[in-house]
Amino acid sequence: MDKKAFRYALVQTMPVMIGYLFVGAAFGLLLADAGYGLPWAAGMALIVYGGSLQFALLPMITAHTNLLTVAVMSLSISSRQMFYGLSLIERFKKMGKKALYMIYSLCDETYSVLITDVPEGIDRQKFDFYVAALDMCYWVSGCSLGNLFGALIPFDTTGIDFAMIALFVVICTEQWIGSKNHLPAITGMVCGVVSLILFGADSFILPALASSMLVLMLVKNKVEVSENE
Repeated sequence: MDKKAFRYALVQTMPVMIGYLFVGAAFGLLLADAGYGLPWAAGMALIVYGGSLQFALLPMITAHTNLLTVAVMSLSISSRQMFYGLSLIERFKKMGKKALYMIYSLCDETYSVLITDVPEGIDRQKFDFYVAALDMCYWVSGCSLGNLFGALIPFDTTGIDFAMIALFVVICTEQWIGSKNHLPAITGMVCGVVSLILFGADSFILPALASSMLVLMLVKNKVEVSENE
């Protein structure tokens, strides 16, 4: 183990750890409230490994929704990762056997850490791997602990699913403060609002992502120049 890269990854993922433990615990509590125990909580955290998707799957599980509907819903919710994941494909290819795990474990919060710069002397590939592995450990731990707590102690889970929204707000705020150029964020916000108005709350994610990608591709050179300055 590269201790230097691991320690730096641990420090950089601290905000994710705090968010994942609380948001994961919220999911675990909701799952326990629905009558599903630790194997379900840990299993979904490892296999699905998607916060918003796991929360969305809860009512489908309790309602015994057919698998086709679950598959389509899962694809529509997680499809955003195909867009931002493209920017990391070349980097992952250089990681050899770890590439498949990096692709599998990529999520919003992990991506937000991976796109940050690392100091000289830190092995980039090992740092990336440690970030992905640590984030997954945080999420599995949070889901499992929340489920155990919910099974042992009666708990009112009303409104607890708002924890996922809160985590996204924190990450967005951190990225805004740490970024030199706010054009990509503003583009995403504008495209998101316009798509929400045009397509509605149930269908706006993909159009928002596609239009954001198109606009950013058109102004790519301007964004890069601004970042370099």
